[in-house]
Amino acid sequence: MKTLNPHILETIYDSKKETSLFGKWIHYKNISSLLNNKSSSLSTSIIGYSEKDVPIHAVKFGTGKKKILVWTQMHGNESTGTKALFDFFNCAKEPSETIFTTILKECTFFCIPMLNPDGSLNYTRVNANQIDLNRDAVDQKAVESKLLRNVIETFKPDYSFNLHDQRTIFGVEGTKNPATISFLAPSEEVTRKVTDGRKLTMNVIVAMNALLQKIIPNHVGRYTDEFYPTATGDNFQKLGFNTILIEAGHFPGDYEREEVRKFNFFALVQGIYHIATTTNYKEYLPYFDIPNNQKNFFDVIVAKEKGYVYVDKVIDNTFTTELKLEKEGGLESYLAHSVKS
Repeated sequence: MKTLNPHILETIYDSKKETSLFGKWIHYKNISSLLNNKSSSLSTSIIGYSEKDVPIHAVKFGTGKKKILVWTQMHGNESTGTKALFDFFNCAKEPSETIFTTILKECTFFCIPMLNPDGSLNYTRVNANQIDLNRDAVDQKAVESKLLRNVIETFKPDYSFNLHDQRTIFGVEGTKNPATISFLAPSEEVTRKVTDGRKLTMNVIVAMNALLQKIIPNHVGRYTDEFYPTATGDNFQKLGFNTILIEAGHFPGDYEREEVRKFNFFALVQGIYHIATTTNYKEYLPYFDIPNNQKNFFDVIVAKEKGYVYVDKVIDNTFTTELKLEKEGGLESYLAHSVKS
């Protein structure tokens, strides 16, 4: 299992980062000009429309036999993966580095960089009809859910990456660190049986974790694999489409999620490079060595008695953040990103 050189990745990232994207509120207008910027290496097309008739795009590239599907912002207020994916696109446009020439030779990509543009504009988890797309895999009431199901059944990827954000409340079990990046190999049924498909997703996660432990040691968590009967990843895994969830979380002082964006990019590149180059997917048991996520953080604890979290909203087309009192008393077992007297 080859782990990429962090210093090389850092150099690549610094030169390829999409600087026009910044912060947490990323919506369709932020990416539309990037999607219309034609490239001989990348093919961009409109594959459908949201409930509010906003275009949903696909970006296709690569010539290899291994098929990889990536989608982001099925929750509109989870944009870190979108930023990281556009950084990845920039690497694919001019693949001078061996890492990316190898990836493009071995893999073919189908990417949806914003599945829920209505929720993205409103900075909400749900779509325009108040449907959580990540709980709509069975009923498929939303047009966005139908579109994604059609893509995966038509494209038939060998691997899928489902990019999310998680709240700042999550820490890494056994440490005092926030869960900066968390991974999940979704369960296929309620017993959480380790099926052959899950072993394959776990193997890729093992490779991604090995890299991140060199960069942000003890800041990586394992998201709960409780089976959700209506969740997208669980159902895609059940259908035989190996699906990897990457949850971008908090890194100290990084409320804009720009450092986490970089770590998300590193994880994505490592996972894809591993798929592109490996022939042995048997090593999966180290997945269970990744500590669990746990809800043990507040953004601010005041006088050791009051725990607050930041709540982000878009009000009158303006991104706002306010502190909300979440818990009073009984905070002995909790940690805080900031402590005030």
